[in-house]
Amino acid sequence: MPRKLVVLNVVGLTHAMLGENTPHIARVAADGFARPMGTVLPAVTCTAQSTLLTGTLPREHGVVANGWYFRDLAEVLFWRQSNRLVGSERIYEAARKRDPEYTTAKLFWWYNMYAPVEWSVTPRPSYAADGRKVFDSYSQPPELRHRLQNKLGTFPLLRFWGPGADITSSRWIADAAVEVMHEHDPTLTLVYLPHLDYNLQRLGPDDPRIADEIRAVDAEAGKVIDAARVRGAEIVVVSEYAITAVDRPVHINRILREAGYLAVREEPLGWETLDAGASRAFAVADHQVAHVYVTDPRDVEPVRKLLAATEGIERVLDAAGKAEFGLDHERSGELVAVAAPDAWFTYYFWLDDALAPDYARTVDIHRKPGYDPVELFLDPQLRFPKLRIARRLAQKKLGLRYYMDVIGLDASIVKGSHGRLPARGREQSDGPVFVCSSKSIEDGNPPMTAIKDLLLQLQFAP
Repeated sequence: MPRKLVVLNVVGLTHAMLGENTPHIARVAADGFARPMGTVLPAVTCTAQSTLLTGTLPREHGVVANGWYFRDLAEVLFWRQSNRLVGSERIYEAARKRDPEYTTAKLFWWYNMYAPVEWSVTPRPSYAADGRKVFDSYSQPPELRHRLQNKLGTFPLLRFWGPGADITSSRWIADAAVEVMHEHDPTLTLVYLPHLDYNLQRLGPDDPRIADEIRAVDAEAGKVIDAARVRGAEIVVVSEYAITAVDRPVHINRILREAGYLAVREEPLGWETLDAGASRAFAVADHQVAHVYVTDPRDVEPVRKLLAATEGIERVLDAAGKAEFGLDHERSGELVAVAAPDAWFTYYFWLDDALAPDYARTVDIHRKPGYDPVELFLDPQLRFPKLRIARRLAQKKLGLRYYMDVIGLDASIVKGSHGRLPARGREQSDGPVFVCSSKSIEDGNPPMTAIKDLLLQLQFAP
């Protein structure tokens, strides 16, 4: 009979943050241990979570970033949700082979839809034909979503990402986790608490206000930890990456465009969009790592030299470099650029802000061909941003089309990023953490690829 286990993914938490600001998580460490954990390249959500759950590198599980270029569609797609995008065996699949009665609740971890688990919940708005976005979530079984939202309210999507992102979304997820554990008693419960991600990117890790954010997410983690203790479950707290200070956005696609590699389409309404299929080379920017897709093999070396000579780019991985870091998968770009420690990559491809596409000034994680942390900020140039938001929401309630253009185009506003591997000797502050309630699996600083086996050992060892 396996032990019950609750795994809390507290995004952005580091070993150096543990202490007086984390009394609940520190109590777990006091019962067992806490260690810095090795991570993967790129150190981003989808890649890290896939590695944690499969114990493999991107070359096996295929999740090379939060999004990539789908060559057969000639489209860049970010934040897809189907679990079928992940190769390699997951922990809950391996566990069920050992015990057919093993059950799993997967709450807001990524690639949740159609995962082979008993209970899952993930954000999933409903998109009406008139352009409206109705906030909602997706669950399996479907009635779970109704039970949770009847008790907790509709999932607060505006607090999960965007300028309004705050502790509210992590509070909802923590409360939902407690409900699911109480009602269903899963063998394994996976819980995602994203709160630290927000102000660490807005303010940077050295801002004194971050202490309040750490205390806030620890309080929500504490609810889940207390519920786990009542059930006699083991508790593990992990994170995916550390967020480090940055002050240099690198507009990698503008560099490729100015060199004649990147193509754009001039839209009839007066803006430009990236024409990936017509480009000789373009970059899919994802925090501090960018996959660079090059159509003609003869262009690979000239593009590599161009980017390697660019200020703010520390390294450009070719085929051998990708193999070194386990990124040698068909979804990866022909090249992979890694930013300098104080830099990060924007997706911006336009050379004149007047020609920026309409989605650039909105929160639109699915249409943008790259990750955009500027979505966490209201445009500081707006004189009355709350009035604009209120007007747009009124249009939405009336069933009218609306354009929530409240995001700026000044990338220098971002103060924290992630994606690189931590520098040697800085793993406690610049890398993720592994905290466990049991000393039984304590053995140095574990690599991320070891976590799946360690969790199975924790549950199934006599």
